[in-house]
Amino acid sequence: MTTPTPPDGSTTADLQTSEHDPWAPPSPDAVDVPRPVHSVAPPVYPAAYPVPAGRPSNGMGIAALVLGLVGFGLGIFIILFWLSWLPALLAVVFGAVGMSQARKGRATNKAMALCGLALGIVGLLIAAGSAVFTVVAVKHVVDDARAKVKEEKAAEASEAAEEEKRHLSFGEAYTFGNGLKVTISKPAPFTPDAYANGHAKGNKAVEVTVTVLNTGSRPADVETGIPNVKDAGGDSAQLVIDGSGRQKVITDAVQPGKTVVSKYAFSLRPEASERVEVEFSPDSLRWEDAYWSGPTP
Repeated sequence: MTTPTPPDGSTTADLQTSEHDPWAPPSPDAVDVPRPVHSVAPPVYPAAYPVPAGRPSNGMGIAALVLGLVGFGLGIFIILFWLSWLPALLAVVFGAVGMSQARKGRATNKAMALCGLALGIVGLLIAAGSAVFTVVAVKHVVDDARAKVKEEKAAEASEAAEEEKRHLSFGEAYTFGNGLKVTISKPAPFTPDAYANGHAKGNKAVEVTVTVLNTGSRPADVETGIPNVKDAGGDSAQLVIDGSGRQKVITDAVQPGKTVVSKYAFSLRPEASERVEVEFSPDSLRWEDAYWSGPTP
């Protein structure tokens, strides 16, 4: 196999000699071919696009407005003040947070947050005022009820004391509202005549003496001057009328400072108890009866 001869006529030995002789001068045939200079382009960066801002956070302002309206609306009704204070308080809190976010640019509804805050404050004031009004009203009602109870108890006590005053023993005096001072003496035995009416045979007849003194400044009538006599069992005695003239009935007005004495006879049944009670009032339509009691003669 033969080695091809290079175009310049050099042999392989000449090539090997030139390759192995670093000090040899360059070959005249060697021509420096200029290499193309490549320019380096500057780095290309992507175009800068504006970064979109986040969506505004308006939830606090909206919540403040809604809660403020609820708190204000409930506060108008006085009886619902205990329901209005919580949404009103939350409206104040959310409104303050919403305004803070609006100042920082994270929200766009500053006016809504401010409105909710204002409504919350007004709702709190209304709730506080309603609470004070309710407490005062309830206290007033309770005080009136207590005062009424005290008045009723005082009236009952006074009535009981007056009732006790109107229960007397024979010989004691009681003064009625018209100034008539009445005294009923202890009943005395009475013997009806043969023509007596109202006395049955075997009954016990007694005489009741009523003394009336006018302590007032004007004349006073004795409208119902006849007493009612009962035994301890509650049985009424029969009024005895005879022709002896011993019974005396008050018919005229009692003048101021004057004393009038009346006498009445009554018939008690044989089984009547040993104690008798006499009821008397100068005017039963105006004055309650007074009661005198004691043993029968």
